[in-house]
Amino acid sequence: MSESDILKEITAKKKEKILSAKQQLPEEELKNRIQGLPAARPFIKAITKERQISLIAEIKKASPSRGVIREDFNHLDIAKAYEEAGVQAISVLTEEDFFLGNISYINEIKSVTTAPILRKDFILEPYQIYESRYFGADAVLLIADLLTVENICGLIQIASGLGMDCLVEVHTERELKKVLKLKEAQLIGINNRDLHTLEVDAKTTERLYPLIPSVRPVVVESGIKNRQDVMFLKILGVSAVLIGSAFMEAENIRAKVEEVMGW
Repeated sequence: MSESDILKEITAKKKEKILSAKQQLPEEELKNRIQGLPAARPFIKAITKERQISLIAEIKKASPSRGVIREDFNHLDIAKAYEEAGVQAISVLTEEDFFLGNISYINEIKSVTTAPILRKDFILEPYQIYESRYFGADAVLLIADLLTVENICGLIQIASGLGMDCLVEVHTERELKKVLKLKEAQLIGINNRDLHTLEVDAKTTERLYPLIPSVRPVVVESGIKNRQDVMFLKILGVSAVLIGSAFMEAENIRAKVEEVMGW
């Protein structure tokens, strides 16, 4: 497999998964089941605090670049550790084939935490927004590289109609320009990882952050390993960091969160 095929391969698999999900639970039925669910927890509000940097702590078993990251993976134990550490939000990787995630984790995790939950996956169409709401997500990740301006706009409007927030992720200046056209994209994520090659470059944030108007909150993702990294981003003015691997590798997750965040 050539390195540049990874994102293509993930999205091809994801399209198959969406088709099979629609067969099991058609979109109209899904929309009916959403009626009367408890309101979503406010995600953007939770991670945008004056003069502090917030943490979106991630739950993931594996990744395409690393394989299995946490052998003794128990999503509920991890969520409890995050809750005890006082994280502002939790990101749950629900992609099945490359990250070994599961969408059913979201509601289970919600039962042991008060933090809002971000569904992190490869979202390509409206069905997945309804599905995210049905399974308990409070917010969803949208990857600018995978979507047109019209797609992003439409998906944000659907999510917003369901009371959910969106984190719109960019990696290049071209993607950022696309997202900045949208006033609907309230929360921008800068991913230091190139999803095509899986290479991480912390300079991505340094390049892109100054191009974003200061009124827009920014989340930085990937390659954040220690207190120095977090302090640098706090000084830069970033609203929140999304950290997964550094915690998934740690023996004591709560202690690692406190060490990295300086809590």
